[in-house]
Amino acid sequence: MAVQRERDEQGRARNARPRDALGRPLPRGAEGVARVPDDLVLPPIPSLAEAQRLLDAGMPFHAHEVLEATWKAAPPEERDLWQGLAQLAVGWTHVLRGNPVGATTLLQRARRRLGPSAAAPPYGIDVAGLLTWVDVVLADLAAAGPASAHPVPRLRATDQEPRGQQTTG
Repeated sequence: MAVQRERDEQGRARNARPRDALGRPLPRGAEGVARVPDDLVLPPIPSLAEAQRLLDAGMPFHAHEVLEATWKAAPPEERDLWQGLAQLAVGWTHVLRGNPVGATTLLQRARRRLGPSAAAPPYGIDVAGLLTWVDVVLADLAAAGPASAHPVPRLRATDQEPRGQQTTG
């Protein structure tokens, strides 16, 4: 017998199960972390700030959800950039989950989408810095190195990295 999926008012599938900080579903009734509301769509600067807050808190899957909502609402000329940012966040999620194959795939996609914006990135997004970060993480993944030991990616050059803020994997 097929399990019936939870659906919203428009019939779209929803998963109301609690999730851990890396977005993995937990058993029903378990204590999870706060979820990003399904209907949250932020303008670019608040989206970047919230995504960075979530990245800094060790919640890259949730940052991906924020960035994905902005990508889907973005004007056509910005969609690749926002999709690349969302892919970067979910790629980092895979790094922290210990999934090097998934991480490599998503980070390579992120790199391809972000690259064209490097010359003139909007909203103070540090595309050049993100591309460098992706390249270093991809090199570590290819060498089976400690990719999760890298600092959290910085979405904007104007955001200061909190002292001592590094991920552990």
